[in-house]
Amino acid sequence: MPLLGLIRHGETEWNRLGKMQGHADIPLTEEAHQQLAQLAPPPALAGAQWFVSPLARARQTARLLGISDAIAEERLIETDWGDWQGYTTAQLREELGAKFLENEGKGRHFRPANGESPADVIERVQPFLAQIGARERPVGTVTHKGVIRAVFALAYDWDMMNKAPIKLTWQAAHLFDVAPDGAVRPVEMNVPLDCKS
Repeated sequence: MPLLGLIRHGETEWNRLGKMQGHADIPLTEEAHQQLAQLAPPPALAGAQWFVSPLARARQTARLLGISDAIAEERLIETDWGDWQGYTTAQLREELGAKFLENEGKGRHFRPANGESPADVIERVQPFLAQIGARERPVGTVTHKGVIRAVFALAYDWDMMNKAPIKLTWQAAHLFDVAPDGAVRPVEMNVPLDCKS
């Protein structure tokens, strides 16, 4: 089974402010540029074929990590936050009150207004996983929190209703084995990025 590595993009100004970015094409901060320029993918992903979300923050992260040949893959784009893009969770809780809390309790079926649920992201990503499972070479991706959580939910059979089985850190790689049918199995989460020598 080929190894799949998922790396989240570096920090943006909207990340700092806690805003839901979705498909908004927000660039990395200058601090993220400096930080990522010192890092590289972990040794476990040596020789991997790389894919990247088409959004600027992911493409910038890949370049800064020294990944020059990543293929843009639309299915790796962030969750579509629909009408909630640009809002913070606190703003939505205040504006929507009980309706937002009820929606939060739906786990994989939590859906922003006119946006995607985690279940939608899982459905979008599964054909890509099946393509990876047919390969022998490791695959690395630079993507988004929503996509990583979707793959993580599949690997751990997590319904997103309760606390995640493992707390994920975001400046790290998350490694999975992928079966020929696209099923994923956890290998190691929170693998530190390598330091460039």
